[in-house]
Amino acid sequence: MQQLVQLALVVADYDEAIAFYTQTLRFELIEDTKMSETKRWVVVAPPGNTGCRLLLAKGVGDEQLSRVGNQTGGRVFLFIHTDDFEGDYENLKAKGVKIVRGPVDEPYGRVLVFEDLYGNLIDLIQPA
Repeated sequence: MQQLVQLALVVADYDEAIAFYTQTLRFELIEDTKMSETKRWVVVAPPGNTGCRLLLAKGVGDEQLSRVGNQTGGRVFLFIHTDDFEGDYENLKAKGVKIVRGPVDEPYGRVLVFEDLYGNLIDLIQPA
């Protein structure tokens, strides 16, 4: 058996990324371990998550830093399922998160697209 357990997201700064994902999106900080003077192992996940987690990886050097905010070339990067679409939508608006599209009802559920603190696109979906 294989299982996808973690994705890396290149970020500009550990602490500002932790703040966005934990305070704005209400993710849980799973781990924040200092690996060296400049590197940390920072893992976040939605509350109650039993699936894939997100590794916040600080970009190092021009090439990695050039990917911050556009890790997937303008495509949606993450897809978050929720059972409280309206509550999560109101939280995003209250926290000043930029909503790019929606909310709209699609055959697969209610969805909106928003930007993280760097401009990466994220879908919030309440499945039908």
